[in-house]
Amino acid sequence: MAWSFYIYYRVDPNKAGLCEPRVRELFKLVQRATGVQGRLMTKRGEANLWMEVYENVPDESKFEFEVADAAGKLRIQDFLQGGGRHVECFRDV
Repeated sequence: MAWSFYIYYRVDPNKAGLCEPRVRELFKLVQRATGVQGRLMTKRGEANLWMEVYENVPDESKFEFEVADAAGKLRIQDFLQGGGRHVECFRDV
């Protein structure tokens, strides 16, 4: 059964230009490790609220580890404003 992951966070507006290339690198690392390609979205009317979307994740445990590991290595948290990365996981019914 495949899962979809939604990871959202607030980016410091002064660091957004530096954060985006890091997130794109995170996508590359995650895809190499899991075969799952991510995409980046921003919220309408709230440009510093970002969401990574990963769909059709076959092995959620491995995926969660790989995403957290890559985000840590790339120090994504250094670009965030308040709070951290919030992970939600859903599947089709």
